[in-house]
Amino acid sequence: MTSQKATLTGLVAIVLWSTMIGLIRGVSEGLGPVGGAAMIYSLSGLLLIFTVGLPDIRRFPGRYLIAGSVLFVSYEICLALSLGYAATRHQAIEVAMVNYLWPSLTILFAILFNGQKTNWLIVPGLLIALTGVCWVLGGENGLNPGVIISNVATSPLSYLLAFLGAFIWATYCTVTNKYARGFNGITVFVLLTAAALWLHYFLTPQPAMIFSLPVIAKLFTAALTLGFAYAAWNVGILHGNVTIMAVGSYFTPVMSSALAALLLSAPLSFSFWQGAVMVCVGSLLCWLATRRADSDGRADVDIKSPRCNLTPFTTQLRFYLSPIFL
Repeated sequence: MTSQKATLTGLVAIVLWSTMIGLIRGVSEGLGPVGGAAMIYSLSGLLLIFTVGLPDIRRFPGRYLIAGSVLFVSYEICLALSLGYAATRHQAIEVAMVNYLWPSLTILFAILFNGQKTNWLIVPGLLIALTGVCWVLGGENGLNPGVIISNVATSPLSYLLAFLGAFIWATYCTVTNKYARGFNGITVFVLLTAAALWLHYFLTPQPAMIFSLPVIAKLFTAALTLGFAYAAWNVGILHGNVTIMAVGSYFTPVMSSALAALLLSAPLSFSFWQGAVMVCVGSLLCWLATRRADSDGRADVDIKSPRCNLTPFTTQLRFYLSPIFL
C-alpha cells in the first residue's frame, strides 16, 4: 500500500470515530446508559480480536498493563455514561465538547511530566480551547457565567464525568507514552471496559433494555465502526503520513458534533459552532507548540522499528483518538 492510500485510510478512521458520540447516545436511549455502553464495548471488543488481534499481555510492561487498564476503563466509562446521562440529545453533544479538552490537556501533561519541549503557543492554545468549551456551555449568551452554571446544573453528573474523563484520558496518554514501550493493549482494555460495565449493570438498578430495530442498527453500527476504525488507524499510523493524520484529528470536535447532530436530529446553534472551532484551534495551537519547539528534527514515527517510536504529541493518536473518545 502506498503512503497516500495509507494516510487516507487513517483519515477514514477519524471519520468513523467521529460518529461514535451520536451512536453511543442513540444506543443508550434504548438500552440505558450502562447497558447500552456494555453492549457496545462487548461487541467492539470481540470485533477487535479479529481486526487488531489479542496481544500476549505477559509481554506487556507491568506498569503499562495496570495503569493503562485502570485509566482506559475509567475514561471509557466516564465518556459513555456522560453521554447516556445527559438530559437531552443536544446536551449530550455539549457534554462531548467538554470531553474534547483532552487533546490540549494531553499536550500540557506531556510538557509537565514527560519533558516535551514547547514554546509560547501553548498558553493561547490552552486558553482558546477552554474558552471554546465555556462558549459552548453558554449557548447564545456566550461567556455568561450565570447561564453556564445554570446549564451545567441541569445535568451536573454528565458534565462532571466528561470533564473528569478529559483529565483521565490525558493522563492515560502520558502514561502509555512513558511505560508502553510500543505495545498496544487496546483490545484487552476494551474487553475490560465491557466487563466493568456489565458488573455495574448487574450490581445496580438499571432500566430494562428495549431492543427496537433502530437501536439494534445503531448498536451494530457502533461496534463495527469502532472495530474497523482501529484496523484502519493501524494501517495509517504504520504506513501513512502521521503529521497529516495528527492535524486531521484535531478537527474531530467539529466533525463529531456535525455527525452527532445529524444522527440525533439535534440542530446546533451558531454559538455552538463558534465554541467548537475554538476548541479545535486551541488544540491545534497546543500541538504546534510542541512541533515548533522540537528542534532535533526527529520523525513522528520510526516505521523501521518493529514497534512505533512515538513522540508525546502523537501518543494519543497511536493508542486511541477519542474518542470515543475516547
